[in-house]
Order: sequence, then C-alpha cells, then structure tokens
Amino acid sequence: MSAVQVPAPGAGTAPGYRPGRTLPLRVEALRQWRRRRTLVMGGVLAALPFVMIIAFAVGGTPDDGRGGGRVSFIDTATASGANFAATCLFVSAGFLLVVPVALFCGDTVASEASWSSLRYLLASPVPRARLLWSKLVVALGFSLGAIVLLPVVALAAGTAAYGWGPLKLPTGGALASGDTVARLALAVAFVFVSQLVTAGLAFWLSTRTDAPLGAVGGAVGLTIVGNVLDAVTALGSWREFLPAHWQFAWVDALQPQLEWGGMVKGAVVSVSYAVVLCALAFRGFARKDIVS
Repeated sequence: MSAVQVPAPGAGTAPGYRPGRTLPLRVEALRQWRRRRTLVMGGVLAALPFVMIIAFAVGGTPDDGRGGGRVSFIDTATASGANFAATCLFVSAGFLLVVPVALFCGDTVASEASWSSLRYLLASPVPRARLLWSKLVVALGFSLGAIVLLPVVALAAGTAAYGWGPLKLPTGGALASGDTVARLALAVAFVFVSQLVTAGLAFWLSTRTDAPLGAVGGAVGLTIVGNVLDAVTALGSWREFLPAHWQFAWVDALQPQLEWGGMVKGAVVSVSYAVVLCALAFRGFARKDIVS
C-alpha cells in the first residue's frame, strides 16, 4: 500500500509567483491618476477658491455693512489667507468634499465590473483580498489628496489676495499666525477621518453592484440622509451615533484653547463605521460569484 503524497506548499503555482506582489499600488495609482474623472475633480476643487475670490470681489467683502457683532467664518473670509482657507473648508466639508470621496471609493471595483475586466484581473491571478486592498488604499489616498488640495489652494490664493495674518475666530479673538498652519492641518486631518464613513460605504457598495454611479450615488445619498437625521432634534442623544453629528467638530481645532473632545468622539464613530463597512466589503467579495 503506497503512502499518500501531500503536495508541497506552493505546488501548482507558477515559479516566481507571489500573491502579495500582484497589482502593485503604484500601478493602480497610475491607472486611477490617468482617468478623466480624477483630473476633472481635481480641477473643480482647485478652481473653487478662485471662484469665491471673484465672488467676493464682485459682491464686496462679506462683512461689508454688517455690524451685528456676530463673527462667523463667512463674515471674516477676507480678513486673511488663513480665514479664507477656513471659510472654503467650512462651506465644502458638509457636501462638496463628500463627492470626491464617494467617487474615488465607489468607482473602484464597480468600474472594473462595468468594463467586464474584473474577472480578468482575478484570473491574472490577483487574489481577491489583494485586489480590494490595493484599490482601497489607492482610493483613500486620492480622497486624502482631494481633501488636502482645496484648503492648500485656498490658503495660497487667499494669502495672495488678502495677505497673511492671524485667523479671526467665529467666537471672537484671533489665533496667532504661528499656530494657524498647524491648526488648519489638524482640521483637515479630522475632515478626512470624518469622511471615512462615506469612503467605507461607497467601497462596500462598489463590491455589491456593477454600476459605478449606483455605488457613488448611494454613498452620497445615504450621507445626505445622515445629515437630515442629525437635524432632527427629537432624536436627542441618539444623534451622537450619527457620523454627520460630528462633521464640523474640526472647528474645535481653531479655538484659542485646543479642544479634543468632539474630534475624538467623531473620529471613534467614523472609524468604527468604516471598519465594519470595509469588513463587509471584503467578506462579501470573497464569496461573490464574479461573472463580469
């Protein structure tokens, strides 16, 4: 009676094949960089500060004729380049910055399916977990780039148009010029963390549908629903479990005394939702019958 031969590890695979080296991040990043939607989105975000500068030049400074004594980011937009950057972040964080995050993360797997190239990627062979990991990391990288691009351009354009100076605060007073860049960077970092919910939702939907617009639109739509629910004050403390409830907690980073409470709570809520959604995406995609 002959002994049963146990296949050696790695038997049946091509010589030199390394699953971890398939679909390198640089290759995926270059593919996404060359896509038209990436260039268009970057152009829109970079153009917004200049559109606002033109609007202020045509319509007058935002605090002209207002002596109410109440200071807001809009009222002090032209006080300095830092104020202008904070204003651009304030008007875009609620919705505009949601769009590129949903676009980059929701158009990842679904676009490959719509082009009927997903099954060929997996037949290369690229392990499914490796495929998702590469696409998720690149999508998050582009999302971070989009979120950083807007305030950076706004800070440069605002400084050229209005000069450099301390950041006037909505509650009165000012933030020293030396602390401005670091505080704005902290605010941008929190905005990115708060958008991880949208990223996770769009990524999960991208693994569930072959229509990229369905994944992107679904993520944007559910984000809007979250904003609407947060406006329902009857929910009381239940609103603290909504990511939308903390989306403007980054304003605490621009106070004379840095306050971490709201940002920490918002980050915990956002990261928790994102981890669950990404786990669902990996779990579902691992069992999915890929036919497109």
